[in-house]
Amino acid sequence: MDAATDSNQPDLAEDAKWMRRALELAELGRGLVEPNPVVGAVIIKNGELVGEGWHEKFGGPHAEIRALEVAGAKAAGATVYVTLEPCCHTGKTGPCTTALVAAGVARVSAAVLDPNPLVAGRGISELRRHSVAVGVGVCARQASQINAPFFKLMDQKRPWVIAKWAQSIDGTLGDRFGESKWISCAESRHQVHRLRGRVDAVLVGINTVLADDPLLTARPHHPLDIRRRAMRCVLDGHCRLPMHSQLVQTAGEYPVLVFHQRQLDAAAAQRREHLMAAGIDCIPVDGETSGNSSLNLAAVLDSLGTRSITNLLVEGGSRVIGDLFAHHLVDEAHVYIAPMIVGDDQARRIDAGNMAVHLAGAARGTVASQNLCGSDVHLVLLF
Repeated sequence: MDAATDSNQPDLAEDAKWMRRALELAELGRGLVEPNPVVGAVIIKNGELVGEGWHEKFGGPHAEIRALEVAGAKAAGATVYVTLEPCCHTGKTGPCTTALVAAGVARVSAAVLDPNPLVAGRGISELRRHSVAVGVGVCARQASQINAPFFKLMDQKRPWVIAKWAQSIDGTLGDRFGESKWISCAESRHQVHRLRGRVDAVLVGINTVLADDPLLTARPHHPLDIRRRAMRCVLDGHCRLPMHSQLVQTAGEYPVLVFHQRQLDAAAAQRREHLMAAGIDCIPVDGETSGNSSLNLAAVLDSLGTRSITNLLVEGGSRVIGDLFAHHLVDEAHVYIAPMIVGDDQARRIDAGNMAVHLAGAARGTVASQNLCGSDVHLVLLF
């Protein structure tokens, strides 16, 4: 339904202007509100901005409530632009529809409907039942994009999968001996830490842990870049995670999940007991194996979805990322291309098996952004 269906025939250009402002506000909550969606709201009366707000943190007031607090009595008779359909149920906060009706707003323009089954059009119906004019559809594409992870969690019960890697111009992720420090420049590595600081979980394979002993925490230059503490996940079919690893040694401070095969031999079962005693959450995975992986990756994503993991950052290794691509499980990729050529046909590259014997079978993404990051080129791709 387009906003032009409102009975008072709103100015669509003006609607788009204010909805874009609401979208800007929504982004301020990224990394702070998940698994909730990022939402922004703007209140306009007689062509003037009288209130605005965004969902600032999980469990806190929604964007509409913040905007109404700023507007006060001026909200009566005003138009509210909100990037997602107002909620109509009581969760950690009360219904936004009730607050909007009580404030006496004349019109609500929502960019998209909320896919949450508790809302899903009911918020719109509730507003109309109280004679509030409602339009849906202004900047719908942009609003859907900024909340794509939330939409996927609602619809598929799986997290948004973000693959990240650094490579040379000729596509190598490391030399033939497994050395990859450092392909990317310092600026790129700082940016990756900021990315870690806004996702719910970071995932790697056990071979990456054995080779690099990573910590997988966010350590950006500015503390405000750490918006959430990501869960650290390891695909470890036989529970080989070393007790002396940084992941185990810091499990009391930063949570660690180990995904392993359901059927373990005696030695692996004993290692699992030691990991659990150290505070590691060990999770058996059902289903057939996936390509190079000893685990069913779709089942791993399903398990993370039950934990309301909204954004999952996959940092390696090359086989894990390759398997995710081979099974069409990647939603977004961050690729850091360094100005170097390795020139070794035995150097490590993304291994997706025989996913694309012909170019027609290649995984083709769309470029969401491209920019220089220090000496590297940073590409963001959507699949």
